[in-house]
Amino acid sequence: MVRLKTLEGKCASHLCFGCMQFGGTADAAASRAMFDACRDAGINFFDTAHTYTGGQSEELLGSFIQKNRDTLIIATKTSYAGGSGRQNINAQFDESRSRLKLDVVDILYLHRWDRTTPLLETFEALSELQAQGKIRHIGVSNFAAWQVMKAQAVAEQLGTRIDIIQPMYSLIKRQAEVELFPMALSEDIAVAPYSPLGSGLLTGKYQSGGEGRLSTDRRYAARYGQAWMAETAKSLSALAREWGTDPATLAVAWAAKHPAVSAPIISGRNAKQLEASLKALSVCLTAEQYAQIEALSPRPAPATDRLEETGA
Repeated sequence: MVRLKTLEGKCASHLCFGCMQFGGTADAAASRAMFDACRDAGINFFDTAHTYTGGQSEELLGSFIQKNRDTLIIATKTSYAGGSGRQNINAQFDESRSRLKLDVVDILYLHRWDRTTPLLETFEALSELQAQGKIRHIGVSNFAAWQVMKAQAVAEQLGTRIDIIQPMYSLIKRQAEVELFPMALSEDIAVAPYSPLGSGLLTGKYQSGGEGRLSTDRRYAARYGQAWMAETAKSLSALAREWGTDPATLAVAWAAKHPAVSAPIISGRNAKQLEASLKALSVCLTAEQYAQIEALSPRPAPATDRLEETGA
């Protein structure tokens, strides 16, 4: 496991809280309750983005962190919209810092790959922010492994590097295991994967007629709409009942167990909903338990057809 540290030597907690719901499905009171529950559980790593809830996510998080800023690791993301050019990065990041009420942000991610802007321009802008002491670490989100390494080569030319990546990862979205995770372990890059609950599918709530993103958002319904995914969720719920725990707890603990994973990003709409994910902090799956959960979903194909050379 690659542990992310700030320049002050703070280590990120084993779970990160994602503030995407702050100011959206979670009002200010619910957002504060989730923040406090995370702090009580020992979480010091919080993730947001310039684009989340029209800026309210950053504003609410900024209001919560002021008293304990020095003990926290705060990440935000830029350039989901508008491209990864210098002007857009600087404009959005200035807004983010203002909303967060921070002089320094611990991690600034590129929110997604931009095929139209030269990487040199993008990473010159990021390295300048780092040299000015406005950010501590550079990260990338939703990048393929080849995109990370192409960007890393440019970053290293400028005397900096990508320290952390943020891919999607869960028991029903395992593509990161093929190239991203081996790359991260090889190159000493931290990994903070998002959606370890598969947008709620792995909590089992949809089996009992519950509602959420999968029932209200076509994009998420398509992303998690394959029949085998529902069967995996059903099997995980059965296993959780057998073991006397919650399927959400097992889903997060399983994602956290992978040796490449530094801190899965958990989230919720309220503190009650968050409880099961937080319990994963106290779960240590045995190798046998991990394998039993892993067997509930298909392992992605390796990156090469020369299986005789991979030991597969």
